[in-house]
Amino acid sequence: MIELEQEDPIPQGDLALQITALPRESNGFGDIFGGWLVAQMDLAGTAMSSRIAGGRVATVAIDRMAFLVPVAVGAQLSFYTQTLEVGRSSIRMLVEVWSDDPLSSEWRKVTEAVFVFVAIDGSGRTRTVPPRRG
Repeated sequence: MIELEQEDPIPQGDLALQITALPRESNGFGDIFGGWLVAQMDLAGTAMSSRIAGGRVATVAIDRMAFLVPVAVGAQLSFYTQTLEVGRSSIRMLVEVWSDDPLSSEWRKVTEAVFVFVAIDGSGRTRTVPPRRG
């Protein structure tokens, strides 16, 4: 896994999702719920891994995650994905979240995790990931 605290960090991988953190996703202190953020990471990873898998995928694991900074309501969140490994039926993908706070104009990393997705068929059974085209 890539080190969480880098000297001059930049996003790893491709932009998969951007969303604004809204009040309905926050607690009484105005910070965004961590569970909501994880769900958005799963959506970003699913979108990218389903392209690689050529169809339906299921999330089977999420590796270690730490929240580095709180996310305030109104922050623009960017989700970046980087494919780490493609196996017979599984895809390991790094998902990073970056925040652009409109009040402070700070661009900073919020969290990252490695998600593992498995390609599944219409019956929910594991299937082989097709070979990548050149």
